[in-house]
Amino acid sequence: MLAPVVRRTYAPRGKTPLRKAWDRRDRISAISAVTLSPHRRRLGLYAMLLADNQNVQAGDTVQFLKLLRRHLRGPLTIVWDRGTVHDRSAEVRAWLAKHPQVVTEKFPAYAPELNPDEQVWTNTKYGRMSNFVPRHTNDLRIRLHAELERLRNRQDLLASCVQHSGLPLLE
Repeated sequence: MLAPVVRRTYAPRGKTPLRKAWDRRDRISAISAVTLSPHRRRLGLYAMLLADNQNVQAGDTVQFLKLLRRHLRGPLTIVWDRGTVHDRSAEVRAWLAKHPQVVTEKFPAYAPELNPDEQVWTNTKYGRMSNFVPRHTNDLRIRLHAELERLRNRQDLLASCVQHSGLPLLE
C-alpha cells in the first residue's frame, strides 16, 4: 500500500525522524512463490505484480501457473494455502486438469508460519521497505521489483525463508 509500514529507527536523541505521508489506500497485489529444485537444490523466487488496486482472482492464479511452467521444466508440486483463488476455483481446477504434471498440495488450515513465501513478504514489506513513503504506485512498483530482484539473487536469504518455516526441504 502507499501508506508506509512504520517501524522504529535510529536517530540522534531529540531528533525524531518524520516521514510525511498522506492517507492513501492505493495498493499493488502480488502473487509469488519460493521454488526448490529437487536435483540442483537451488532456490528460486518468482513473482507477478498485478495492476494497481486489483485483487488477485482465479485468472491471475492461472497466469502465474503458466509463468511457472515456462520457467520450470518437469513435474511440479505446488504447496499453497487454502485461498479461494487457488484450487477451489473452477478456472484453476480446469487448468490443473489439463496439466497433470502439476500437482498441488495444501498447507494446513491457517498455517502461514509453514509457508516460506510468507517470510519473503515479511522481509520485503516489514523489513526492507518499512518507513518507505512512495509518492504513487509507480514508485512502489519500482521499489518492489528492486527488492524482489535483490532477494531472488540472495540464496542465503531464500534459504533462511525456507529454514524459518521448519519444513525439511533443505536437508
